[in-house]
Amino acid sequence: MNELGNSRTISSNQPGLHEQLDEVVLKHLQHPFRKPYQTHTFEAFKEIEKWVEQQGKPIIFDSCCGVGESTYHLAKAHPEAIILGMDKSADRLGKHGFEEIDNYRLLQVNLNDFWRLAVEANWTLSHHYLLYPNPWPKSKHLQRRWHGSAVFPSIIELGGELELRSNWDIYIKEFARALTLAEQSCKVEPYKSEKAITPFERKYWASGQNSLRLTSTLR
Repeated sequence: MNELGNSRTISSNQPGLHEQLDEVVLKHLQHPFRKPYQTHTFEAFKEIEKWVEQQGKPIIFDSCCGVGESTYHLAKAHPEAIILGMDKSADRLGKHGFEEIDNYRLLQVNLNDFWRLAVEANWTLSHHYLLYPNPWPKSKHLQRRWHGSAVFPSIIELGGELELRSNWDIYIKEFARALTLAEQSCKVEPYKSEKAITPFERKYWASGQNSLRLTSTLR
């Protein structure tokens, strides 16, 4: 059984915000993440960096994009920008299957590295989408959640309009708390649309689950 369970509902031994959340987030905000870059992500960044510079357009990240369905829809919704859809799984990206549009690219990368490389290159995003990332619902896995990871400060440094969606309210509430600790404001609200743009979104809604959305203008 995967972490979403057969019914795709979140099963967690954590009833509320993690008791060590503040401590972990503050530690990461105060200490730079120095882990060496993986070669494949470093090379992928250097290659796409050339394309990004050539385009000279606003940059949008679709992080944890899975099969890239959301990347395709975001590219259609933002013709004025370029969209980078990124996922660690080559298998998921290989199932893309959507028509090619000139303003997006899909990349198989480690986001812990790619985000830091983008910060080093002084990229500033216009939008950053995190649509249904793996919630890591077990309490012992707090630091595998993006807001509990050492790379969290890089999300803030990239700036732009951040949008996070999840079907697990604790994930959203923890992310909101982490942003508050980083002196960022955010808004949390229920999310529903006539059209799902990711497979997860489609499955959650079909099984009667609700989605929450966090939005933040990162400073």
